[in-house]
Amino acid sequence: MRKQSHFRFNKQERSGIFFLLLIVILLQFGYFLVKANPAPLENNFVLNSSEQSKLDSLKNQQFEASQKIFPFNPNYITDYKGYTLGLSPSELDRLSAFRSEGNFVNTAKEFQAVTQVSDSLLHQIAPYFKFPEWAGKAKTKSKWVSEQPVVAQVKDINKATAEELEAVYGIGATLSKRIIKFRDRLGGFLVNEQLYDVYGLQPEVVERTLKQFQIKEFPSVEKININKASSEELSKLVYISRTLAVKIVLHRDKNGLFTSFGDLSEVDGFPTEKLDRIALYLSL
Repeated sequence: MRKQSHFRFNKQERSGIFFLLLIVILLQFGYFLVKANPAPLENNFVLNSSEQSKLDSLKNQQFEASQKIFPFNPNYITDYKGYTLGLSPSELDRLSAFRSEGNFVNTAKEFQAVTQVSDSLLHQIAPYFKFPEWAGKAKTKSKWVSEQPVVAQVKDINKATAEELEAVYGIGATLSKRIIKFRDRLGGFLVNEQLYDVYGLQPEVVERTLKQFQIKEFPSVEKININKASSEELSKLVYISRTLAVKIVLHRDKNGLFTSFGDLSEVDGFPTEKLDRIALYLSL
């Protein structure tokens, strides 16, 4: 029996193969032709001038807001604030050295005399200077500065009202109420320095306050016996939290009675830096 070859095609099959090869060749030719001459992409993006104008306006408003300067007291300029205002490091150093001596500038001219800023820079930032009401009314301390006015009559800090305390520059309604609440929980201030313990009251504000208010009459306070008081009784003292009160009682139960107030420093977490003030309200 004669074997038939797989590579022999009839006329119709040969025609089909020829046309298939022709199609492949034409497709390859078309691919290379398109690749060699790419058609330019049509730019369908159309600028909406109205929307773009709104966007630009919003950007400008945001930038202007970030550059806005609020009124401030130039006596308390921080390094960052000075940098944003355009002051050089040397100008800031002159102001810092001047303030470290307890001096204050009370006018724009005094500020320029101390810092030696240029007239142009002073013209830009001076409109935002905000000095306290007493500024400029005090006697001159040096050729540049006016010191705060001497208060004719110092009032009793233990009797001061919220309204009277708010007259001090730097004390608002919140701080005045906080001072009175702190004083009431203590039963009254026994030393002027306790004003530094009021949360949120800055040291410079305390210094100004003590020029107008000090202890004139010492209050009668009921002292807490640390060898007998419960944790609840101890926690009534503003300096002692409930957690610390529990630690004091546990330490007493474990080690015996306290023989001196200095023994309290052995209690974990006790604020030893305030021991002298806390001891004023304690007894053995």
